[in-house]
Amino acid sequence: MAGGSSAALLERYQPACQPPLWARSGHAQTLLGHLLPSPGSPMERTPGAVRRELELEDGDRLVLFELPGTSGVRVHLFHGLSGDVDAEYMRRTTARLQAEGHAVWAVNHRGCGAGRGLARGAYHSGKTEDLAAVLAASRAEAPELVHLVIGFSLSGNLCLLHAGRGESPRADGLVAVNPPVDLERCALDLQRGLSRLYDARFMRRLRRTVRERERAGHTQRSYSLPRGTSLREFDDLVTAPECGFADGLDYYRQCSSLPHLGAIETPTVILTAGDDPFVDPSVYAGAELSSEVLLHLEPNGGHVGYLTRRGLGWGRWLDGALLHYVDALASHALRTRRRPSVAPRGA
Repeated sequence: MAGGSSAALLERYQPACQPPLWARSGHAQTLLGHLLPSPGSPMERTPGAVRRELELEDGDRLVLFELPGTSGVRVHLFHGLSGDVDAEYMRRTTARLQAEGHAVWAVNHRGCGAGRGLARGAYHSGKTEDLAAVLAASRAEAPELVHLVIGFSLSGNLCLLHAGRGESPRADGLVAVNPPVDLERCALDLQRGLSRLYDARFMRRLRRTVRERERAGHTQRSYSLPRGTSLREFDDLVTAPECGFADGLDYYRQCSSLPHLGAIETPTVILTAGDDPFVDPSVYAGAELSSEVLLHLEPNGGHVGYLTRRGLGWGRWLDGALLHYVDALASHALRTRRRPSVAPRGA
């Protein structure tokens, strides 16, 4: 990486994720990481959380929850596929950020969580204009803050795509957690071996969401989704026609962030695991990465799991890693703001 680049200046989070004996595989990390209890209350019941609706250009509305802070940093959290702000990793991250004094905007994508029924349009991993709308509203309201973004899973790809395309407004820094930067490959990997369990789980939730949207009159037509329909087939059958793509493959090609990682100018951390069951880290082997991107490939952690040994018990390695990178990115942003401008020679 080029000297003086943001990635070169960011210190890698050093403690390794040492999995407990009962969570040594990527599948165990993934499943138990989501099933084991997490701190944090549902957003509607979180003390100090304010429910806000953000109107988009097309008239749809997003629902986000705002929590105040004292650090001068606001972190915008975006959930993964079929989730919402009450996903365990969203609640836990919100609680940890709040404990450190950071302000938080926890954002539901269109039609998700508390925003059900408020959007005719559907969200997908290329809906970068929604991320831009959130950042624009946040910056307009509090331009003095450092504005950071954390995107989990599918939203991680969305955040990287927004940055790689050079879209405005930019975040001051971002973290993408287990992002499926190659959407087609991820969809295919979900159909292999035990990963079909995750595919089936996504489809149960997506099928329910489609039926809700059909009853509300928010789809272009009714869709037949037989039992056994895969996510790859769903993107052909529903995502593509609802979101203006020729087919699922067209969606994957237009919205995968992998081809854009070399163009990122925002200080960025990609945090992923070598044993992620359905986001194969080998996609980065031949990828061109911008000098602004720090790729943190942790050997163990599964998909947004990252359970680690802690004495005789266990803990959440991801919590410490995210706090570390939030502090590092915020410090870098503040240093950059204070850096004196240098007049051109001969001026």
